[in-house]
Amino acid sequence: MARRYDPGRRERIVDAALRVIAADGIAGLSHRTVAAEADVPLGSTTYHFGSLDELLVAALRRYNDNFVRELRGSQALAGPGGVSGPTGPAGPDGPAGPAGLAEELTRLLGRWFAGERGAIELEYELYLAALRRPVLRPVAAEWTEEAVELLSRRTDRETARALVALMDGVCLQVLLTGGAFDAPRTREMLGRIVDGGG
Repeated sequence: MARRYDPGRRERIVDAALRVIAADGIAGLSHRTVAAEADVPLGSTTYHFGSLDELLVAALRRYNDNFVRELRGSQALAGPGGVSGPTGPAGPDGPAGPAGLAEELTRLLGRWFAGERGAIELEYELYLAALRRPVLRPVAAEWTEEAVELLSRRTDRETARALVALMDGVCLQVLLTGGAFDAPRTREMLGRIVDGGG
């Protein structure tokens, strides 16, 4: 019997892995559970992903790509006329000035927390899995570096790195405490970092 052409199967397997992790955590992930969730033969999962680590790398990379796409589309990177750049027409408090950067990053975090919290929890579960799975560490680092690279369009590199670290910390605190996202406080903290940068 000829094998059926199924170009989207690999992506469906990654989607299924994310659903399994969302429901049962990383401990519930196996080739068998993913195959059942994706409704594909067990051999398909092992064909596309030789190990669970390979599957986790693909899943974490998917979330990295989603975050970078969100950040790239954010007004946080827009300069004059919506073009990325370090300055803006409205001065320091305008959309492209330092206060505008803090405001836009706060708005971006607010949108994340206004959505499905389970998706953010899943993203951080994958991100923190790198503590025990060294193969994930380069992918987790890619997330940080891409975010720093994008924010460096609006400020100096060290300030961009501090902003990413603060946003990460805010997200973790909200998730771990089950609290609400405090936009005014976050805006103030981000503003302090931006004001102290170049």
